[in-house]
Amino acid sequence: MSYNFENKTALVTGAARGIGFAVAEKLASCGAFVAIVDYCSQEDGERSASAISEKFGVKASFYRCDVSDFEQSKAVTEKIISDFGGIDMLVNNAGIVRDKLVLKMEESDFDAVINVNLKGTFNMIKNTYTHFMKKRAGRIVSVSSIVGLTGNAGQANYSASKAGVIGITKSVAKELAGRGVTVNAVAPGYIMTDMTNALSDKVKEQFTAQIPMKRGGSPEDVANAIAFLCSDEASYITGEVIRVDGGLAM
Repeated sequence: MSYNFENKTALVTGAARGIGFAVAEKLASCGAFVAIVDYCSQEDGERSASAISEKFGVKASFYRCDVSDFEQSKAVTEKIISDFGGIDMLVNNAGIVRDKLVLKMEESDFDAVINVNLKGTFNMIKNTYTHFMKKRAGRIVSVSSIVGLTGNAGQANYSASKAGVIGITKSVAKELAGRGVTVNAVAPGYIMTDMTNALSDKVKEQFTAQIPMKRGGSPEDVANAIAFLCSDEASYITGEVIRVDGGLAM
């Protein structure tokens, strides 16, 4: 389904590849201008922005930023508002994994994942909060995970960060509801990305066997849910967590 995002600007973190890139493409296909925020190389980021701009004929720019760094995220948000004239949609997608059993997990493994996945989400919301309040309009969508709902062995850090994303989503939704700003989250399940494609066929089969729909999802499946939550059709939905998991967490 296509939505009308013409003359609107979307800031998408972790958007140089994977789910974030699919989200940027989907929003751009509906006419949105896109600010791609990622910690990848300048070359890779600009390549992703150029690909979107050329394919959809919209303004797309790359901004290199470590979202876990408050001052960096503040500076890049201010730059995007200046360059695009404002922000209408914030999609918090940036995330990392450092999977280990707690027995073997180092403090640095826990801190790194929490800092990017959870604190990064806070940083971007904090630095767009006043902007959205003044506009009295806006969409914030953050990418959580089904493991933020169910937990998963070997992912205590990741699960904690994604559960935290759900908590901040519901809290900020209550804070901004009266200002016309909706705040929601999506919780993807087993999504076929470069990371999962690197797994062995046996591991992939074990994953898909647990999914009622018997297949993994695509980045586009997640992007479609996010686009809906950013649209006018979702104007009365806030504080919600939508699972995109083929029924895995039922």
